[in-house]
Amino acid sequence: MKLVECVPNFSEGRDKAKVESIVSAAREVPGVRVLDVETDPDHHRCVLSFVAPPEAALEAAFRSARKARELIDLTVHKGEHPRMGAVDVIPFIPVSQTSIADCASLAEKLGERIGRELEIPVYLYDRAAKRPERQDLANVRKGQFEGLRDEIGKNPERDPDFGPKRIHPTAGAVAVGAREQIINFNVNLSGVSMEQGKAIAKKVRASGGGLPCLRAKEIDLAAKGFVQVSTVLTDCTRTPLAAVYDAIDAEAKAAGGRIAATEIIGLLPRKALIDFSAARLKAEGFDPSAQVLEERLEGIERGWESAAMRMTEAFADVSPTPGGGSAAAVSGALACALAQMASGVSVRSKKADEARKVLLAGAIQAFDALRQRLHRLAGEDAASFDGVMEALKIPKEDPRRAPAMAGAFERAAEVPLKTAAASLEALEKLQAAEGLAVGSVASDMNCARHLLRAAVLCALENVRINVSSIRDPGAAQRLTERARALEDELKRR
Repeated sequence: MKLVECVPNFSEGRDKAKVESIVSAAREVPGVRVLDVETDPDHHRCVLSFVAPPEAALEAAFRSARKARELIDLTVHKGEHPRMGAVDVIPFIPVSQTSIADCASLAEKLGERIGRELEIPVYLYDRAAKRPERQDLANVRKGQFEGLRDEIGKNPERDPDFGPKRIHPTAGAVAVGAREQIINFNVNLSGVSMEQGKAIAKKVRASGGGLPCLRAKEIDLAAKGFVQVSTVLTDCTRTPLAAVYDAIDAEAKAAGGRIAATEIIGLLPRKALIDFSAARLKAEGFDPSAQVLEERLEGIERGWESAAMRMTEAFADVSPTPGGGSAAAVSGALACALAQMASGVSVRSKKADEARKVLLAGAIQAFDALRQRLHRLAGEDAASFDGVMEALKIPKEDPRRAPAMAGAFERAAEVPLKTAAASLEALEKLQAAEGLAVGSVASDMNCARHLLRAAVLCALENVRINVSSIRDPGAAQRLTERARALEDELKRR
């Protein structure tokens, strides 16, 4: 499955209600899985981490940016962390079956949309940068909100890549980019002054002649009695965490201080912690893949049998989701996978001439796209019914309950309609591909056909049950007519 990670940073770390509203705006997008939410009142900043298929990640990032524009006013924002926007930075990171080029393309699409729809100036940075000097985020954010407000529209070097050549009066500007996984590692020092902390940060960072791939800045945590060296490690394979810790520790001791505590903000690769532990233990010949129990267990669990078991266990659970609508989408996705496999086997057959291979190659692409669409619909179906459950929690006397329930049940009927339509489209592709497939995969094609028919019928069952709860006669009729049309189409096939 194609996945990207997105780690938007927001200039709000104190108001929990605002943070939750921003996070919810991203979480409500089907396919999004929130991994982590970090807030810091001193930095006055929130770091959200989520993974999703590329288009879902783009939509979630946009919605959270829109909510941040609504809730955050930079004219009254004061915090220790540099910032130029309500949503300050939005990086996309390749995770699974995606590349840094894919992430750069997402950054451009999101930047254009934010600039156009939210009227916020957007700067592309890091691997998405259109100007070499903008690869470094510090250059983009130079002067912060107030400095950029004075320069934008006057200095051509500060012209944004997208959006107006003027600062948004309350939301500022945003940097949108693509990058590899980084580690945000903060080291809190006691017994040193801010001047000493500044000298330590300068000495250890790459730009000061220190460690490669390391950015560092001093921050005054006066309320805690610490001076913080806030670091960003852009490549832990070149500079491991242990090297960062040891360098700062040595400089702090030389200044008469010590490390009081450290913080890891957001997510980091497991390898970074394993390497740190191995370095501290001075373990010779240590092989994590062979000696870490969880690594061995995960190697076993990556097989398709374990994945199938986890899926069936999820459906067997007594929680409301996943249910029949998700099962319909999974059935359709399995059918597309079978058809994709059978077409691939046929392409490799010596019996297939060039003309047949071209047609089969097109079928493989179509089945792959439909498989991924149906996979997303399985998640959308569960999310839509979760919306019904949330609406049901609203007190009966609350005037918001009726419209919330009406909207939730309509969405819960719309998703299985999409599942039925996608399964019918796959059935049409399958019928064309069956005549091209070799005999050895005929049973697989037949199984795919049965699964697709089941997917349509199961999806329509879910449409009917949700339509029965819709009180608006017009909406109910519209959805029922669409369901009947799909059922009639299935009968013709």
